[in-house]
Amino acid sequence: MNQDDATPLAQESSSLPATSGPLKTIQVGGTYYTLLGTAHVSAESANDVRQLIDSGHFDAVAIELCDARHHSMDNPDAMGEQDLFQVFKQGKAGMVAASLALGAFQQRIAEQSGIQPGAEMRAAIEECRTRNLPLLLVDRDVGITLKRIYRNVPWWQRFSLFSGLIGSVLSRQDVSKEDIEKLKEGDMLEATFSEFAAESEALYTPLIRERDRYMALRLAEEAPPGRYQNVLVVLGAGHLKGTGEHLETPLPDNPTVERESLEATPPPSKLWKAAPWLITALVITGFVVGFSRNTDLGWQLVIEWFLINGILSGGATIAALAHPVTVIATFFAAPLTSLNPTIGAGFVAAGVELYMRKPKVRDFSTLRHDVTQLKGWWQNRVSRTLLVFILATVGSAIGTWVAGFRIAGALFGSGAA
Repeated sequence: MNQDDATPLAQESSSLPATSGPLKTIQVGGTYYTLLGTAHVSAESANDVRQLIDSGHFDAVAIELCDARHHSMDNPDAMGEQDLFQVFKQGKAGMVAASLALGAFQQRIAEQSGIQPGAEMRAAIEECRTRNLPLLLVDRDVGITLKRIYRNVPWWQRFSLFSGLIGSVLSRQDVSKEDIEKLKEGDMLEATFSEFAAESEALYTPLIRERDRYMALRLAEEAPPGRYQNVLVVLGAGHLKGTGEHLETPLPDNPTVERESLEATPPPSKLWKAAPWLITALVITGFVVGFSRNTDLGWQLVIEWFLINGILSGGATIAALAHPVTVIATFFAAPLTSLNPTIGAGFVAAGVELYMRKPKVRDFSTLRHDVTQLKGWWQNRVSRTLLVFILATVGSAIGTWVAGFRIAGALFGSGAA
């Protein structure tokens, strides 16, 4: 389709209101996609969105949100709708904790700057409701992005990412002007991990490059050429160039296949999956060898395994201010769960903590505010249960390695018979 074939609605693109952010219009077949690069902490960007939609030029609006973040934005108390026991059972505790941490960072920025991050997305949602316009959610689920980041980066870099995330959201200092400027180019994930993304291709790919491609594919699915005449695409300024380039090049006839491949979580390596079973086999073998040499040595190894695992994992729950019953249960469970890869000490600890201190309605309603302060993570029963799970898991993992090396030393050290 060329400009001469354009509809009157499309021909009005040159008369769009002036915007503070970059604006780029791309024609694909019978549809014009107008990409607005926004700052996620900016009242001007929210005004840009309102003015563009109010112009009456667009018959659909696409925004850089996924279903989960859209639901969270519409319903700030969405966390209260989750079954915490199922969260732990399905292995989602880490993702929930990370989402809370990112939300805490967002809330601190809002309190400091007076502007709620994502105001331009809220403006788009409100304007679409008012004008009864189709609203298209084109970003990838934040949980999938976090998982792909985790799987994509080397294991030694994962600790740096985790510590960087915790440090950025739990710091008592004001959010720096530099961090706020970063949010004017990208979103919470990008601002939090930008220090690493600039130096790591493994991180940059799932965080930025894949999402550029993903959003173009989602547009091809939800707003293929010809379905709408003019589509306003609201996305962070840092994604404008990449997403625009993908739209300007031919996309696959069936974008769903590639889009689903970008949603898949890369499986862990076979060695990583086999490691827990291998460790279990080695420890049990150590017990057998110990008893075969000397009954006292065998019992010594068993007792050391029990005490090291129990003390480190149970002690970690004390650091989370867990209920005394939770601490005791974790102490006895950790040495056994460490030998059973199908269940973890963290799951047992969190289950007991939920039974002893079931979160109340107030805990869910104040959760987003409580986690903006370090002490709030311990005061709120929901976030404290997450801490119990995480710390018990970490304590048990450390205990397994420490006790394992103790067993190896006792069996194969210089003093072994």
